Amino acid sequence: MEELIENLVRAGLNPSFFEIIDESSLHAGHAGARPSGETHYRITVVSDEFSGLSRVARQQSVYALLDEAFARGLHALTMRTITPDEFTD
Repeated sequence: MEELIENLVRAGLNPSFFEIIDESSLHAGHAGARPSGETHYRITVVSDEFSGLSRVARQQSVYALLDEAFARGLHALTMRTITPDEFTD
């Protein structure tokens, strides 16, 4: 799942920085969690594609790329979506 998410985001947004963290273990026993994990992720995406977009529009653009991941069991995604000018690690 992690590789799928990364590939879809990289192909769609050409980020200058991308980080993904599997937080599934933090959600064990919660709705959508599976014993095998790979259901809850946190990502940071830094891309010029976000320039001029609101926070909501940026997130919507990421969600639009991840239909396949959600169809395969991704349940929850927390994201930080910023432009290179806004990026401080």
